[in-house]
Amino acid sequence: MKKIILSALLATFMVGSTYAETVRMGTEGAYPPYNFINDNGEVDGFERDVGDLLCARANLDCVWVVNDWDSIIPNLLSGNYDTIIAGMSITDERDEVIDFTQEYYPPSPSVFMALSGADVDLDGGVIAAQASTIQAGYVAGTSATLVEFATAEETVAAVQNGEVDAVLADGDYLIPMISESNGEFVAVGEVSLGGGVGMGIRESDGELKAKMNAAIDSMKADGSLNTLIKKWFGQDANTF
Repeated sequence: MKKIILSALLATFMVGSTYAETVRMGTEGAYPPYNFINDNGEVDGFERDVGDLLCARANLDCVWVVNDWDSIIPNLLSGNYDTIIAGMSITDERDEVIDFTQEYYPPSPSVFMALSGADVDLDGGVIAAQASTIQAGYVAGTSATLVEFATAEETVAAVQNGEVDAVLADGDYLIPMISESNGEFVAVGEVSLGGGVGMGIRESDGELKAKMNAAIDSMKADGSLNTLIKKWFGQDANTF
């Protein structure tokens, strides 16, 4: 047993020592305003700004890695990157598989979006959600028919082409879309799900978690995190 514990501690130390060089930040790149790919082909959005500032305050050199949402946790566990910073809500189910930093974005409601004028039965209709999200889990637990898609963009397209009655996703993703749709889309309900958004980290990487938590603390203390929240989500967004 002592040998096992010693080996685990040594492995943790060796992993932690690499963080002085490079930390790979895994994101989806397809969920604005949290994260997206800009016209220059670079990761952009709220989490790019937050992540870069966190790395600077933690004295870490960070690079960005784009990964599809449906495999974003498995590829963290397999070592393809060192963090998940991708609009991921903290839930008990996810926390059984990976660890999380404290919240860098407060809890916000999920919204049902449909075509304007549609008669939507949220309890018994056909509802789209992105696969492996808290929204998909919620719909699956209701009497509605869940249709899952690999990307958030596909869920919206399914509403547009009449394949589903509505989509359930983060309000921060759908509300700007509704506002800019010239009346095409409308919010038809909302529900509170999960906790705030945190950075996913392997359970063995406690040193990295501690560094990121300290950096988040500093951003909360000096107001810079709230400034970025308002920049990307508007002046009326929930802040710390």
